[in-house]
Amino acid sequence: MEKIKILWADDEIDLLKPQIMFLEKRDYDVIAVTNGHDALEECESTNDIDVVFLDESMPGLTGLETLAKIKESNPHLPVVMITKNEAENVMEEALGSQIADYLIKPVNPNQILLTLKRIIDSKDLVSEKTNSDYQREFRQISMDINSGLDVVEWVDVYKKIINWELKLDASTSTQMGEILSMQKTEANAEFSRFIERKYVGWINNPDEDDTPIMSHNLMRTKVFPKLKEDQPTIMLLLDNLRFDQWKILEPLFTEYFRVEEEDHFYSILPTSTQYSRNSIFAGMMPSEIQKHYPDWWLNDNQEGGKNMREQDLLNEQVKRIVHKPIRVDYVKVTNVAKAKQVQDNILNYMNKDLTVIVYNFIDMLSHARTEMEVLKELAGDEKAYRSLTRSWFENSLLWDALQTAAERGCQLLVTTDHGTIRVNTASKVVGDRETTTNLRYKVGRNLQYDKRDVLEIRDPKDGKLPRPNMSSTFIFAKEDAFFLYPNNYNHFHKYYKNTFQHGGISLEEIICPFITLSSK
Repeated sequence: MEKIKILWADDEIDLLKPQIMFLEKRDYDVIAVTNGHDALEECESTNDIDVVFLDESMPGLTGLETLAKIKESNPHLPVVMITKNEAENVMEEALGSQIADYLIKPVNPNQILLTLKRIIDSKDLVSEKTNSDYQREFRQISMDINSGLDVVEWVDVYKKIINWELKLDASTSTQMGEILSMQKTEANAEFSRFIERKYVGWINNPDEDDTPIMSHNLMRTKVFPKLKEDQPTIMLLLDNLRFDQWKILEPLFTEYFRVEEEDHFYSILPTSTQYSRNSIFAGMMPSEIQKHYPDWWLNDNQEGGKNMREQDLLNEQVKRIVHKPIRVDYVKVTNVAKAKQVQDNILNYMNKDLTVIVYNFIDMLSHARTEMEVLKELAGDEKAYRSLTRSWFENSLLWDALQTAAERGCQLLVTTDHGTIRVNTASKVVGDRETTTNLRYKVGRNLQYDKRDVLEIRDPKDGKLPRPNMSSTFIFAKEDAFFLYPNNYNHFHKYYKNTFQHGGISLEEIICPFITLSSK
């Protein structure tokens, strides 16, 4: 292993020989110079310097001037400022130039060592601590998974797993990542059994104590009660947003908003836009939408857009549930031109009581990823998928618009209609030409399938689902399964394996974030 190389610039370098010897005995390599010009020359000629110690009060080229020039050519090189001056403006100027740390003279050798450990070894130290902490909690999470959890406890376990995923993203230990992945698989297997036991009961007995808030009563229970007479509310529905993606975006939001509540709801089945989002805006289960608004509902096997009447469904629900007049707006963003409209009109939304913005980017990303080889590489796993989500959002017209809204003062509700899971296990299904093409759920007649891989609802009315035909059956893939027909099985197995899909049963698809924020 190569020695850590330190460049130390100080016009009184001779007085620092004890500190330099202290470091050299601990296997650090120290290059000592007496002025800023020599420090810059060393930075240019020596490519493998790991950290710079820089005296703030050198004659000639000062420490701050040297720092600025170092950062011009080596912006990521850590610099530690060493100063006799504790004046606030000096430290503010240095910190503004992104110093890694600062020390006050006389410098204690142990202080130097701690600074080096923090700067050079921090990633390794954090990784080791993260791994050891997860090892301690692994057993507890496993016990929780198999302890007969209720709807709220499943959310807590899911959030714990996400928390460790995010921490281990920064870890160098692939072994811990693999162990966590196995634990998540175990959790999804048990969660699928939980949903299999409970789902039909929840749908048909909504007043039971163990029934979670679900898509069809989300607006009634979570949105309408939060509306305020003196403050506009924006409900941002990011299609396909998972809880882990929310946690990646949260630090951006909290620059301008204060998180008042991090809540959740359970998506109905199928966890797909046609069913779950229509259900959210209608305040009804799919079969009820079909019954009350037959012209606004299309079954899977019918031609046409399946989410074309969301605004109408929302307006009808507002009339039915909110017993006072409110000003409501609805915007669906499916392309850049629509996003620009949101940016241009954001101040107009401040005159409404409730503005619903449906943003389809994440859903388009997940589907495009299946089709485009470049996106397959960019979003090859959960870590990359999260990173791509943040990169998009941080540079989006939507984020610009939300910052403007925050400055004017508003309540922001961030949620989704369902999540998505990376599929890996193929499950064969046989059906007729009317059978739907979705990879995570199927509806059709005379379906043949492996019952171990699915939750089946043989009578659609049990799940309050439409009945395209008299003998229609719904099946939902559990865990990370995806449905394939026997024809061209190997081709499609390779094509769809390791892609993000939705429609079935998993923690990622069903447990959805509902976040309440207020402008700072």
